[in-house]
Amino acid sequence: MNYKKKSIRDVSFAGKKVLLRVDFNVPLDKATHEITNDKRIRAALPTIRYLLDDGAALIVCSHLGKPKKDPDPKANLTLSRVAVRFAELLGRDVQFAEDTIGPDAKAKAAALKAGEVLLLENTRFDPREEKNDPEFAKELASMADVYVSDAFGAVHRAHASTAGVADYLPAYCGFLVEKELSALGGAMEDPQRPLVAVLGGAKISDKLAVIENLLEKADTLIIGGGMAFTFLKAKGYEVGSSLLDEEKIGYCADMMKKAAEKNVQLLLPVDVVAADSFAADAQSRIVPADAIPAGWMGLDIGPETQKLFGEAVKNAGTVIWNGPMGVFEFPAFARGTEAVAAAMAECKGVTVVGGGDSASAIEKMGYGDKVTHVSTGGGASLEFMEGKTLPGVACLLDK
Repeated sequence: MNYKKKSIRDVSFAGKKVLLRVDFNVPLDKATHEITNDKRIRAALPTIRYLLDDGAALIVCSHLGKPKKDPDPKANLTLSRVAVRFAELLGRDVQFAEDTIGPDAKAKAAALKAGEVLLLENTRFDPREEKNDPEFAKELASMADVYVSDAFGAVHRAHASTAGVADYLPAYCGFLVEKELSALGGAMEDPQRPLVAVLGGAKISDKLAVIENLLEKADTLIIGGGMAFTFLKAKGYEVGSSLLDEEKIGYCADMMKKAAEKNVQLLLPVDVVAADSFAADAQSRIVPADAIPAGWMGLDIGPETQKLFGEAVKNAGTVIWNGPMGVFEFPAFARGTEAVAAAMAECKGVTVVGGGDSASAIEKMGYGDKVTHVSTGGGASLEFMEGKTLPGVACLLDK
């Protein structure tokens, strides 16, 4: 997949109506459905201000939540609350359409003038959105002259508003998507060497394709988190009651063999913080990786592993990190994840955090502004690391 795409810098928007896909899928309070964090709205503002300053009339669209699973989506997942916060942050009026491609949206879009902003209702209220229905995409596109994608968190989905509309309009990326493609694309396709990839998290099955793709590209592959125990088991170690994917033991053995054949350094934990139960206040002790007691489980990497992983990260030309090193939600088992975050901050090379839990961990631990890039899309960045084609990127005009 070509990750070098035309951006909003490459075209003039004066006098044009722009359909802008953003990621306003903000977290909501379970009881009141009020917005609890507006970071995603703030992230889109540079693109929005640039387009307005360039003379565009802006039709903004986004999904919010999973309406199919919500008992009362029209009340709980309407973007009308988002429109209010959006207007406050933007510092100008935002009109709101009570539908996505219905009479209200069409009338307001038709009357929209340069410098004005219209937010459409939740795209997922129409079931055709997630099916990437061509008629729905065509209706959405008919309101504008140009399409801009700035919703990196949704580009791995082939939906009408993320990919389908580009069949009917010239399609460019906004600043957020441009930054993501530059950081992730550069790290994966044209890295400064050595390229060190750090993978963690619970399940091996979530990272199979990532491991295989990185063995073709990385100089060093570090495996931590729950997924490390299946690799340790494949080495013949006893792992107690640690998280284990029995079906993937053979796969892990194959990957270790492949790493050796390709001269990729594969680093696994040499010691772990083992606990007698999965609890924040569990009894714990540091043990060698091949000596986890029966009935105990590894919940974090140990101090020797922290040093080993940290050295590899600090001396890298490029680091990509996806997935925590332990159960970082429990303070007693967060030290391994924090050690990797600190090493990333010390690294003089390019440091990219691939969304999801590692992004929330590095922000929570205060290192977010000390790395090159923290991805805004967990699923999208993971699929990028797998080498998959992202529909919402592939549809954009190539440079």
